[in-house]
Parts: sequence; C-alpha cells; structure tokens
Amino acid sequence: MPNIKVIIPAYNEEKSIPHVIKAIPKLVNEIIVVSNNSTDNTELNAKNAGATVLVENQKGYGFACLKGMNYISQQKNKPDIIVFLDGDYSDYPEELTKIVQPIIEENIDFVIGSRVEELREAGSMTKPQIFGNWLATSLMKLFFKSTFTDLGPFRAIKYSKLLDLKMEDKTYGWTVEMQLKVLKQKMSYKEIPVNYRNRIGLSKVSGTIKGAIFAGVKILTWIFKYSFK
Repeated sequence: MPNIKVIIPAYNEEKSIPHVIKAIPKLVNEIIVVSNNSTDNTELNAKNAGATVLVENQKGYGFACLKGMNYISQQKNKPDIIVFLDGDYSDYPEELTKIVQPIIEENIDFVIGSRVEELREAGSMTKPQIFGNWLATSLMKLFFKSTFTDLGPFRAIKYSKLLDLKMEDKTYGWTVEMQLKVLKQKMSYKEIPVNYRNRIGLSKVSGTIKGAIFAGVKILTWIFKYSFK
C-alpha cells in the first residue's frame, strides 16, 4: 500500500474534528490537523482522536495547508499521496478510499471529490457556493477546456506532483489555484462523485457575506491570472 497522509485545516472545529478523524480509513499513515488560530478545543480534541496537531496562527486556508506541507517536507520518509480534507464533517471521510483509488490503480495524478447534486444533502451548499462553483468551472472549461465540475476541498494528489505545483495561495484561492496549475502543467486528473452533508457548525466562508465575497474574488483573480499568462 502507498504511504498516504491527510492534511486537515481546521478553525474552531472542536465538535466535528473527532468525527472526521475517526471516520478516516485505517490505510492512512498519518492524519495531520492544522489548527488555524483556533480558540476552542480543536487542538485538544484532534490530539485525543489520534491526529498529529500543528498550529498555524496566520489565518487562511492556504496558510494551514502550507503548514502541513512544510511539516511533511521535513520527514525522512515522504508520502506517495496527500489527501486534503475539511474538518467540518461535511465530507464523508470513509470515501477517501474512492478518492485515492484512481491514483493507485490508474496512475492518475490528481483526484477531486465532486459534490454532485444527487449526492448532496439539502442545504449543504449555499446558493453562492453553487453559483461560484458553476462560474469557476465554466471559466476553466472555456479557457482551458477543463472537465472540472467542482472546487471540492476533498481531494488527493501524488506528493511529487503537489511539489511540482509550487502552491502559494494563502487564503480562499487554494483549491482553484491547485486545479488551474494541474491544468497548466497538463497533469492527469479525474473527478469522483462523493456524498456531501450539512457541516457541523457555521461555515467561516459561505456562512458570512464577507467570506463569500472574498472567496469569490480570490477564485476569479486566479482564473483570470492564469487565463492570460
């Protein structure tokens, strides 16, 4: 079996994080929870559930992901696959086996869990989220002939390919940056339909007007930056 590590950015997810960690399949070698300036018991609960806990005080989804990557870069035995997963329990962590399967069996570079409508719980994605996904993936199709249908956070990538992407976004543009760079570098990719449910607690992005607008601006900025590069 390949060496698989999971990176989970988490900001004040004390109620959900134990559920996420416990539902991750045993084939994973290490679960890394990056507490992104949490002020509750996220760190304690993640540690008690068996995860490696890191702290990133600079707020931002990308900051947390990069912290996890930096930690892995210092390990002697590097992983084969990195899985990114949110800490709010909206995804079904047990579906990780489906996400990594194309990498293991088909040698695909990058796999994204697509939150298709028929597998989504009612209300699990807000209207701004749905529209933002449609707009971003439509623009990627227009400019890059992409077949992406979602910017879902549940994703897996070969570790070597992740390093090739040279990820840099520190906040909400992380997911779209990764997909754009996969397209620009002509890596192989695949989408796998996944189940999606209402998260535990309030979303820090789609749950606020400020978060939704900021995320939308970041996503469009990355798309137009790469479209004319």
